[in-house]
Amino acid sequence: MNATGFEPAPDQDPDTASAPGRIVLLTTSHRVAPGLLSWPAWQALRTADRVLCADGAHPQLPYLREAGTAVDETSPTAEELVGACAGGHTVVVVATGEGEPALTDGLARLAGSGRIQMPELELLPASYDLPGARLLDLVQVMDRIRAECPWSSQQTHEGLAKYGIEEAYELVEAIEEGDRDELREELGDVLLQVVFHSRIAEEDPDAPFSVDDVAGGIVAKLIHRHPHVFGDETAGTPEEVKAHWLRTKAIEKQRSSVTEGIPLGQPGLALAAKLASRVRTAGLEVPLPRGEGIGYELLALAARAEAEGVDPETALRAAARAYRDAIRDVEAPHPPDNVKE
Repeated sequence: MNATGFEPAPDQDPDTASAPGRIVLLTTSHRVAPGLLSWPAWQALRTADRVLCADGAHPQLPYLREAGTAVDETSPTAEELVGACAGGHTVVVVATGEGEPALTDGLARLAGSGRIQMPELELLPASYDLPGARLLDLVQVMDRIRAECPWSSQQTHEGLAKYGIEEAYELVEAIEEGDRDELREELGDVLLQVVFHSRIAEEDPDAPFSVDDVAGGIVAKLIHRHPHVFGDETAGTPEEVKAHWLRTKAIEKQRSSVTEGIPLGQPGLALAAKLASRVRTAGLEVPLPRGEGIGYELLALAARAEAEGVDPETALRAAARAYRDAIRDVEAPHPPDNVKE
């Protein structure tokens, strides 16, 4: 046994000593429960002449040993690993979380040197991430931050509410600006609000719930409101889809008024348009209230925009951005020394 703790392969039969053998680098995902490996991975492990792992605390090791696979906790060099394969042997390396970069770099150098006959090299994913797997990382990171960060550990739903509004507005701005990098970042910030609030909710003494409950609820809602996808209904147009959605939503909510569920704290134009949309969808005849002042004029404009299929908030923001650009054009030759409200 050498300084690395790796015992080289015994002397080989002269007839087979020249066979280069095979190295299998087995990778796993920490986002998949240990022991849930692919069938090709289990086949490679069961038929290997040796199985190596540099990390004695690797989460897969107890499950491999329970399955009868002997694992040597050692970290050979590239030369030692190639030597262990001599004679046609197969050596499986259970990769650590970093992916064994030093070992793979060493093997690449050996292969490039042309000095030795290299064994067959195979990268075998034993488990891999499904779409959405990184959300598990976010939940774990949030758990730790909630437990260890002096600021995050003291936050409440009420204290975080303003950030939810800010992040939603920043997301809308990124969409309107067409900045893909900014859009990805702002979606992450909105997602953080969901996970943060869900983590706080776990600690509620009376009605706790987790991020899994949140996800489970929206999954159930989506399935129920898409009978044309998950059920026997049919929908060939967006209008038919919307009709399905509104019908199932009405059954779920059993509201006594079409105004229920409309947040009054949203921006005024959006609020007016939402009210007008509910009235129109319900087929009600409700005349706009008459009154003096700009508020009633804006209400009429918002209702008109909604009837014409225009979001008044989006339209006003577009006009405001054009106004902002015009202001900057005027300012360009003479930037202001100081701006005061």
